[in-house]
Amino acid sequence: MSEISRNTVGQVLVEALPYIQRFSGMTVVIKYGGNAMADERLENFARNIVMLKQVGLHPVVVHGGGPQIGNMLSQMGKETEFVDGLRVTDEGTMQVAEMVLGGMVNKQIVACINRSGGRAVGITGKDGATIRARKYTSQTNVNMDWGYVGEVEHIDPRLVHSLRDTGFIPVVAPIGHDNSGQSYNINADLVASKMAVQLGAEKLLLLTNTAGILNGAGELLTGLTRADIRGLIDDGTIYGGMLPKVECALEAVEGGVTTTTIIDGRVDNAVLLELFTNSGVGTQIKA
Repeated sequence: MSEISRNTVGQVLVEALPYIQRFSGMTVVIKYGGNAMADERLENFARNIVMLKQVGLHPVVVHGGGPQIGNMLSQMGKETEFVDGLRVTDEGTMQVAEMVLGGMVNKQIVACINRSGGRAVGITGKDGATIRARKYTSQTNVNMDWGYVGEVEHIDPRLVHSLRDTGFIPVVAPIGHDNSGQSYNINADLVASKMAVQLGAEKLLLLTNTAGILNGAGELLTGLTRADIRGLIDDGTIYGGMLPKVECALEAVEGGVTTTTIIDGRVDNAVLLELFTNSGVGTQIKA
């Protein structure tokens, strides 16, 4: 190792120390988006999560899997319809979504964390009645029926608390159920936001396939408040798929989470860089 490399590594480790001390014993909820889940990135993500646990933090992973559901439906010859950015989910599509999210994607993440030296346990929101859901309804498109698309009615954090406090890393698939036992597919950003509030998390990290919120010049914006975000929505800087993600971030910080950060899950060690360096990465949103 060259002297420059040694100095750089030493500076990074020293810079990380106060953050490790500050966050030790605290819960961090990490939403791992389906678009950031390429196989070559999952192993790096898993090592980041194991590192958090090793230095005293309590990571809780909530994952998506939209692209994986789409691929499976395509292989089965089943067409997918999106309305207002949401997948219309009939009974057959719901069965595929539950299989992909609760089975394939969830267990892939769990296995990778375990191979990296962690002790991960995968659950869906149906386990331990963790996520009670209700059918999604739109305030604007009132006549549209999305089928088995859900929203969070209530989160019971006891199972996640139990896993977290006994040394395991919970990995949660965003499937909930209603009082009759009907399953619903829920947006993973929304589940992560609600979970962070219920767990009293210090931080919520939303990993996606974008660098964060950029201004018109392509510069990364950070340290945003609700007033800042309203202005950015009004001027068209925030639009499309970023809108619900930002709403989830705001809901988390207004529910007691100290900060939420939207970060690029395609960047190596993005989780560690955000938590343990002075500059961080991505767009931080605060109350």
